Amino acid sequence: MDAERSLRLHIRHASEEEAIELPAGAVGLLMDILETMATGRGLTLLPENAELTTVQAAAVLNVSRPFLIELLDEGAIPHRKVGTHRRIRMEDVMTFKTGIEREREMVLEALTREAQEQGHGY
Repeated sequence: MDAERSLRLHIRHASEEEAIELPAGAVGLLMDILETMATGRGLTLLPENAELTTVQAAAVLNVSRPFLIELLDEGAIPHRKVGTHRRIRMEDVMTFKTGIEREREMVLEALTREAQEQGHGY
């Protein structure tokens, strides 16, 4: 299927039929969603400006809530307070996560390079 073209769907419910036109951007997104689901991976759709609770942000980062609170208190991830509750923008959580993943890759590459230099067969 070509994700660059719009798609016309016909939906039948009981005796009624309705045609829906999906724009090309929505077709591409729908294809990505279906491919992800087909691999058995989970999927969460959030608006770009979504704010997460500390429990939600900790789940995204796969860390404990107390550890996330430490990161917030250290200023590692920007947040704001709503009353006594912290709110973290999804964009900031993903920026932090990407940075951590990049740092891990660099450390792994350095360890691999060092092991090769020492003749450990990696």
